[in-house]
Amino acid sequence: MVTTIMNAMVIDDFGDTDVFQHREIEKPSPGPAEVLVRVRASSVNPVDCKIRQAGSWAGISPPAVIGYDISGVVEAVGETVTDFDVGDEVFYTPEIFGEQGSYTEYHAADESIVARKPESLSHAEAAALPLAGATAWEAVVTRGDVTAGKTVLIHGAGGVGSHAVQIAATAGAQVIATASPKTVEQTENLGATRAIDYEAENFINVIESEFDGSVDLVFDTVGGETLVESTEITKPHGQMVTILEPEGAWGTAYQKNLGVQMLFLERARRPLDALRRLVDRGQLDPVIDSVLSLEEVAEAHDMVEGGGLTGKVVLDVVGS
Repeated sequence: MVTTIMNAMVIDDFGDTDVFQHREIEKPSPGPAEVLVRVRASSVNPVDCKIRQAGSWAGISPPAVIGYDISGVVEAVGETVTDFDVGDEVFYTPEIFGEQGSYTEYHAADESIVARKPESLSHAEAAALPLAGATAWEAVVTRGDVTAGKTVLIHGAGGVGSHAVQIAATAGAQVIATASPKTVEQTENLGATRAIDYEAENFINVIESEFDGSVDLVFDTVGGETLVESTEITKPHGQMVTILEPEGAWGTAYQKNLGVQMLFLERARRPLDALRRLVDRGQLDPVIDSVLSLEEVAEAHDMVEGGGLTGKVVLDVVGS
């Protein structure tokens, strides 16, 4: 008998983590250009928490399935799909706006945003990469144009930042990153020349005393006035990239002719293929704090919102 329903963790309303409920919902069918993926693992990102709390800005209307990382196996393909076959292992980050997310057994996605999973990674490891890793790639490589010899300051060595550190170091850059006391050593092990304990040190003082007072690129994953404060130690004509809306007065950026870019990840296969190549060459490792079951998604959200993690929180969908 063909199964037409699937298990999912659904938000019945916007709010705290108690809005998650286990439900049986209709299993999707792939459209002409889509692949149907049996989800093996997902993970939790800060944007998941924001959408759970109040996701109408993303076109989400409860009851809804959220979640934006997938590693899994292709179960069916649409009639015009040319790049994938049934049985292929894939990973990707689903579209956000008004779309079904990844906290479920099956997901249908346009083949253009899907990529082949790195063979050396388990599904749990691969599920930690798509959203955070692709965002880091776009910030450091596509927007930041990082090359060997440049100096990069990364604010926040969390889910996105820990992957940005590895990508920038692989490109040959000198990497400085702000990190929690708990992750200072880990951040340097990932490739940072210097990890700055943001609770005990001032990043401007460190850069002025240890790195000739300036950097070529600032990538901010923290928010608030962190980016505008960084204009003081960014070289004239330098680049700044942020994944959060920056605050503050921008006169210094104007006077230095700085390039300031806001980044919201556009779903595409290209950065995922780049991540796979780095993984295959041993130049990029997923950074994972914990693996929980899908039914423990509320606990996973609590962990992400509570902070203090050493990596991504992954959801094992198959074992749940």
